[in-house]
Amino acid sequence: MSLPKVFVTRIIPPEAQEILNRVAEIEIWPQDTKPPQEVIIQKAAECIGLFTTIEDQINSEVLQSGKDSLKIVSNYAVGYDNFDIDTATKNGIIMCNTPDVLSQTTADLAFGLMLSIARNIVKGDNFVRSGKWTHWHPSTLLGRDIYGANLLVVGLGRIGLEVCRRAIGFGMEIFYHSRTRKLNLEKELGINYVSKLKDGISKADFISINTIMNDQTYHLFGKEEFNTMKNSAIIVNTARGPIIDMESLYEALKNNQIAGAAVDVTEPEPIPNNHPILSLENFVVTPHIGSASIETRKKMAIAAAKNIEAYLLKKTIPSSING
Repeated sequence: MSLPKVFVTRIIPPEAQEILNRVAEIEIWPQDTKPPQEVIIQKAAECIGLFTTIEDQINSEVLQSGKDSLKIVSNYAVGYDNFDIDTATKNGIIMCNTPDVLSQTTADLAFGLMLSIARNIVKGDNFVRSGKWTHWHPSTLLGRDIYGANLLVVGLGRIGLEVCRRAIGFGMEIFYHSRTRKLNLEKELGINYVSKLKDGISKADFISINTIMNDQTYHLFGKEEFNTMKNSAIIVNTARGPIIDMESLYEALKNNQIAGAAVDVTEPEPIPNNHPILSLENFVVTPHIGSASIETRKKMAIAAAKNIEAYLLKKTIPSSING
């Protein structure tokens, strides 16, 4: 008897391929760039499962194409704003993600970005490479201290929690804003809840965005929020690009309304190389690499594969979003 078909939209670690090969006939998209949307639509009509990434838009058109064949979609990510959950649920298609395995790695990058912009690490590297390091001077590339500073964490989920744990090591005064107040964590970590985001923004020296992307958080940070921030404050985003209004951020940085921004995500993504924000020295950007460590990406791939394996073996699916 032939095995059910699964389409994988990127080359994945061999450990994950091995899991899928045990239960399915898999086809892997061989290119570095994402499959065209028409290919995903076609594969949805042919396959029982899709193994996707955040770049693959699993929208109503894809899910309608797969309504008679597609049973499960597993995202190689914790976020799933590329999924149309409502249509999937209506069509009885199980949608999955990979929580828990990337929190530590993404929190590491959040602090890396915070340090890079606060202590002028990227600017310092460019300074040396461009031949400007000809002497030492006490005012060269002065940055801002993280130790003892006020940190506002926006979104106290798994990643936000790990950012807090790292901030404790830097002796930061930690505030958080989240949909749900977490009294147990306040007691355990010595962190403080702010019910109104504006109150947290106004006192923060650093802001770390770790919330999910939805209708309520779209452009959560815009002109008004940047007006509320201290002129000396720095914002870091390792969540999703559209949580920040990039045009308002550009204006705030250009006019030195805030001290700096360091982001791993942008709107749009990838950011066009002619975007004016890329000309600013108080802006640092990385290409959505929050979970990009060798071990974490392997664990994510294995977790995504195990979701599909569990469905095909009629076992409990480890990380189902809608079922």
